[in-house]
Amino acid sequence: MADADTIAAIATPPGVGGIGVIRISGPRALAVSESLTDSRLQIGRIQLRDFLDADRSAIDQGLVLCFRGPRSFTGEDVVELQGHGGPVLQEMLLARLLDLGCRLARPGEFSERAFLNGKLDLTQAEAIADLIESGSQAAARAAMKSLQGAFSRRIHDLVDAVIDLRAFVEAALDFAEEEIDFLGESDILQRLQSLIGDTETILDEAERGRLLNEGLTVAIAGRPNAGKSSLLNRLAGYDAAIVTDIAGTTRDVIREHIALKGIPLHIIDTAGLRDSDDPVEQEGIRRAWREIEQADAVLMLIDARSGETDEDRAILERLADCAVTRVYTKADLLSPGQTPPQDGLLISSHSGQGMDALIDRIVGHAGEGGTEASTFLARQRHVDALQRAREALLQARRVFAETASGELMAEDLRQAQQALSEITGEFTTEDLLGRIFGSFCIGK
Repeated sequence: MADADTIAAIATPPGVGGIGVIRISGPRALAVSESLTDSRLQIGRIQLRDFLDADRSAIDQGLVLCFRGPRSFTGEDVVELQGHGGPVLQEMLLARLLDLGCRLARPGEFSERAFLNGKLDLTQAEAIADLIESGSQAAARAAMKSLQGAFSRRIHDLVDAVIDLRAFVEAALDFAEEEIDFLGESDILQRLQSLIGDTETILDEAERGRLLNEGLTVAIAGRPNAGKSSLLNRLAGYDAAIVTDIAGTTRDVIREHIALKGIPLHIIDTAGLRDSDDPVEQEGIRRAWREIEQADAVLMLIDARSGETDEDRAILERLADCAVTRVYTKADLLSPGQTPPQDGLLISSHSGQGMDALIDRIVGHAGEGGTEASTFLARQRHVDALQRAREALLQARRVFAETASGELMAEDLRQAQQALSEITGEFTTEDLLGRIFGSFCIGK
């Protein structure tokens, strides 16, 4: 159970609106609300009441909804006050609740109490914030699936399978003195392989879910005047970057947040890559390389009129370890009869030629199948935990194949189970909870 304080917070965004909601949760939620309204309140009924100050004058008038724990969002007694949305009214009402014994809620504390009281697991609690902050319709749908438990069920099934294998291995160790070799005559390697396959499948989906949640970072790279800023403007739908015929116009990193086919994208326009004696341009190029090397995908722009030059090849050589797409630009400026390059995409940011194919290629970096293949939303910590679980299972398979040692394999299985349990919060630390719920807004 969460602590015994009764907490209160404004649950609607700052600013003027027609309705403002204040949420109260804790053992004294009903008593505090009855003092505020000077009336008896009924559970499960919508009631119109005056909200009174200490001198019994009315602060506001609105609706009161009461929920008795554990049949509430937090698992505690919860009251929601729906008044008018003026910021001053909301602050006056909140101050009155604090006078009556409530404590101002910490960021994410309502969701944290729901988790601690067993109403949600950790992935579902995180999905609340992800649903509210969704950057696209696809992300919102995937977050809703996570909130409904789609991700949690997959992880629970995986944990159950690991526990079953652990139980078998540890039971076999208890009979190590017997003549029967339980481990040697079992199908442990097949079961391990099945677990590894299931983990990798969920990991692939989680990675797509992470990209859907956090967005795909795409860097636009190339020599000066290759058409990088023009492409950024075309994708953004407005003139986000200055475009001129003067080489080296872009000196700093320019970022735009857009959505293509439901995938949120962080598009980065970088300085033209070349040797330069200008210290300002040198700094811009240094920053460009830093962004390019950290991006999920890189669009290497090459002027189609000149084709791939020695300078382009030098850049591509440095990009050997990156997910690179060659994009030949300025297709509308090719001379009549000039043969266009065949080893990349040919586009024109001016006319729109080839843009559909480029967009499909960009979206493809989010994973085969696009947004429809992602059944849930995920975060980087989920991906990290799944990767650790996979490594532990791979280590268990290596150890058993080489040594047939049940003791060493049992420890690897324990580590896999622990990593998976971190995802749903069955095994976690207060520091982790603090980081997760501290990122929520007050009132969530």
